[in-house]
Amino acid sequence: MNKLPFPKRVEILSLLCEGNSMRAVSRLADVSINTVTKLLVTAGLACSDYQDRALRNLSCKRVQVDEIWAFVGMKQKNVPAEHKGELGYGDIWTWVAIDAETKLVPSWFVGLRDADHAQAFISDLAGRMANRIQLTSDGWRPYKDAVRDVFLDEVDYGMLVKHYREDVKAKGEKRYSPAQCTGAEKKAVTGEPDMKHVSTSYVERQNLTMRMNIRRFTRLTNAFSKKAENHCHAVALHFMYYNFCRIHKTLRVTPAMAAGVTDKVFDVADMVRVIEEYEAAPVVEIEGENADLERLRNAADTYTPGKLRHPHRNIGSGKISG
Repeated sequence: MNKLPFPKRVEILSLLCEGNSMRAVSRLADVSINTVTKLLVTAGLACSDYQDRALRNLSCKRVQVDEIWAFVGMKQKNVPAEHKGELGYGDIWTWVAIDAETKLVPSWFVGLRDADHAQAFISDLAGRMANRIQLTSDGWRPYKDAVRDVFLDEVDYGMLVKHYREDVKAKGEKRYSPAQCTGAEKKAVTGEPDMKHVSTSYVERQNLTMRMNIRRFTRLTNAFSKKAENHCHAVALHFMYYNFCRIHKTLRVTPAMAAGVTDKVFDVADMVRVIEEYEAAPVVEIEGENADLERLRNAADTYTPGKLRHPHRNIGSGKISG
């Protein structure tokens, strides 16, 4: 079996992590598109596995959560009737949590924007915390239900509810311009959240970082994901680079260093070493499912009520079509 040389792996991953498309990387690194794709898959699995093990017992204090939209294969309005509501066709959402102090992303979850996936995401987040946290989300109702079911009363939870109105003058730009925000209301939901820290600014800024650094998230291009599995691998690779390699300009260290997860700045060569260790380890193949997503489901199971384990539409258990 042919294996890419170490320096070439470093080159390809560096290009992917800095927001280049798959075909752009293929041209710049002078390798085939299949080579780039295979490395992305391996890197995504390895980075997800590494972070799953490393991001545990975290001493986060203030966590913000949000979700960011993308699509797979086609826009939701173009999804054939037989695939409506099926994961891997049309809309796909990445749920993201960020620590407001260290800027670490301790948990993310790729799936649909519904109550089951909110529950799975909050469950995974809760399982990584070592202490009581203050949690902030927007005013979307499933967050409230998921936090109640998972954390019970062991959390200080606040909502930032934003109010919008349509800008009549920008009616022609409605497709690509957000509605005008007319105000925001802070609400204490559970516990005693410090209201001055009820904010989603950092997680919304992380959404912009994702759009800038993961090419398939960039709007109005043909670089969108064609397969949900590869979408997940790209997200895992991005967060490995963001958490462990990229020095935060305000903190002057990486988020993983600020959170005490590691004591050194990783480079892309370190990421390749993580990948090679993953390849060398015995891997149990999961028939018919994506192993990376199965890992996410299993991690959440401990904290998810029985009735919500393995829901048919949960990305951790639902089969994704190519």
